[in-house]
Amino acid sequence: MGGPHGHALTTHGRTRLHALPAHVKIVATLAYVVAVVLTPREAVWALGVQALLLLGAVLASRVPLRHLAPRLLVEVPFVVFALLMPFVATGPRIDVGPLSLSEAGLWGAWNLLAKGTLGVGASLLLAATTEPADIVTGLARLRLPGQLVLILGFMVRYADIVTGQLRAMRVARESRGFRGGGVRSWPVLARTAGALFVRSYERGERVHLAMLSRGFDGRVRGGDDAPVSAGTWAAALVLPLTAGLVLAAARVTS
Repeated sequence: MGGPHGHALTTHGRTRLHALPAHVKIVATLAYVVAVVLTPREAVWALGVQALLLLGAVLASRVPLRHLAPRLLVEVPFVVFALLMPFVATGPRIDVGPLSLSEAGLWGAWNLLAKGTLGVGASLLLAATTEPADIVTGLARLRLPGQLVLILGFMVRYADIVTGQLRAMRVARESRGFRGGGVRSWPVLARTAGALFVRSYERGERVHLAMLSRGFDGRVRGGDDAPVSAGTWAAALVLPLTAGLVLAAARVTS
């Protein structure tokens, strides 16, 4: 985890990718995802090349695949939806054994699975090589609305604290003989949720008052505003620019 503000998604390393400024990596990730989304679904080879490019970036970052693979489970709902598409979509049908599948549904499922997996993979790589607090600072440097950045910053900073409070309340319930399950446990769980909300709200008020007493004026500071060199931008944009060239080739040949 590495440090008091470490995060389960983040791995600490000394690679070039880890050292890149957060806002540069955010721009590069967004550009890569846009290139993937714009790639025609029929250009299977192009999506394959873009997947290899992302895999190359993962290997260059030295982030273990065993760290990223379990976190791809976040897209399970989309996988389930994609698997249902060939059965529920309309249009010409294709018989695969005893199954009658929609041709449009098969293409839609492929499109969702391929592009969704690449988008999630790129986002996980960004999260694995960048501290959450640095991502918030990067968003501030990219001139996102200040209030939104402020909310994200609080969420990143205090999510672990609120989770720890919830864990302590669960231990306290169980030490008093509570065993969840069934409708009878709902009132207890509802009171727990209410108490957690009240405690979080009170903590937020105390933090806000402390910030005001230290001169907080509602503005978000973007951290180090030193300009980024052209070489740094070039290194970061290798992945999205190459993915863009693959997109252009796919458009020309389609």
